[in-house]
Amino acid sequence: MTDTGSGASEYGRNDTSDASHHVFLGIGSNLGDRLVFLRDATQGLAGHLSQLTASPVYETAPMYLSDQPAFLNAVIEGYFAGSPHELLAICNTIESKHGRNRKQELPKGPRSLDIDILLFGDLLLHEPNLKIPHPGLLERAFVLAPLLEIAPELEHPQYKRPIAELVQIDLSEGIYRQEHILV
Repeated sequence: MTDTGSGASEYGRNDTSDASHHVFLGIGSNLGDRLVFLRDATQGLAGHLSQLTASPVYETAPMYLSDQPAFLNAVIEGYFAGSPHELLAICNTIESKHGRNRKQELPKGPRSLDIDILLFGDLLLHEPNLKIPHPGLLERAFVLAPLLEIAPELEHPQYKRPIAELVQIDLSEGIYRQEHILV
C-alpha cells in the first residue's frame, strides 16, 4: 500500500513525497481487540510513511512476562522523511490514542498497542529514550519472523551482515502466522 496521497491523518501531517529513510517498525498488541489496534496503527502510520507495506500478522506468547495474554505482532516497512525523533513522537501519539499509558503500565507487561522503531535506514543511535537498531531486534522471534518475511535479505546496519545470518533463535517455536492482512 502506498501513502494516502494527502500526507495528512488524524495523527498530524507529514508530507511523505520526499521520504528518504527506509524504516521498519514493529507493532504489537495483547489487550482489547488486538487486530483492530494493529490495523488502526497501520492506518495511522500510512499518513506518515510512503510505500508502506506490512508483514502478515503473527500470534505469539509473551516473551518477558508470561502471565499476560498472547500478542498479535507485525512489522511495517516504509519510507519516512523526518528524523527518528519525529517518527518516535508519531509512534507515541498513535499508541496513546489507543489507550497506552507508559507511566501506568508494567514494563514488558500488557499493552493495547506497542510501536517500536526497529531500523531507521543505516542509522546507529544510542540515546536514553531511543536506540536504533532496536536493542531486542535479534532476540525476538515475534519481530524477526515478520521482518524476515518481508525483507529476507535485509542487512543489520551495525554488523553489516544479513539479519537472517545473525539469527540464533528458533523462529518457529511459539509463533503462529495468522491469515490477517493489515494493508
